[in-house]
Amino acid sequence: MPRKVFDRLTSWVGVLLVVVLVVAGGLMTWGHSYVNSNVHNQLAMQQISFPSAAEINAVKAQYAKGGQKAVTDPEFPAAATMLPALEPYAGQQLLTGAGAQVYADDFIAKHLYAMPLHGVYSAVSTASRTAKPGSAAATKFAALETTVFQGTTLRGLLLEAYGFSQMGVVMLWGAIASFIGAFILALLVALGFRHAAQVPEEQEILTSHRVAATA
Repeated sequence: MPRKVFDRLTSWVGVLLVVVLVVAGGLMTWGHSYVNSNVHNQLAMQQISFPSAAEINAVKAQYAKGGQKAVTDPEFPAAATMLPALEPYAGQQLLTGAGAQVYADDFIAKHLYAMPLHGVYSAVSTASRTAKPGSAAATKFAALETTVFQGTTLRGLLLEAYGFSQMGVVMLWGAIASFIGAFILALLVALGFRHAAQVPEEQEILTSHRVAATA
């Protein structure tokens, strides 16, 4: 095969790949934008806000004054790990996937864990069903079951929003990789066409000699 033909053929294949990469990058950019706007809009409708800085500081002060009693409080481990995670979001409305993860794992989950039976819905539900009807335990676990169910459900929905937002992040990096790949390939395609224009018509591929042109 003549080298000129080979160069042109591979260069046109490169042009096709550049188009594919640009289209893929454009679609992933659109996907990233759609995911971000969808997560933002869905979370905005819930009107959830993080505790304010004043509320966080009040809890800190409460446990700081409690001494050993605060340390033995079943809610203290939750508060000790929860507050540092919440501080960067203090007073903000929940609008992002990253914020949804923090609210779900460092606010709701820690509060659930501090509840009886660590707020595990199946365990609380079982305790509610097996408690003697009309007893104080039955009343307690019936109310707790509702609270745990609501908290667990909200946590699951927020983590779904976080997972969806992570898909958007992957799309963004995929778009960046596609555009970079398209740019590099476009340079190679340009060099391929340039080489095809410079190589002699009679030069064959994979040979170091030239075939004499026929008259």
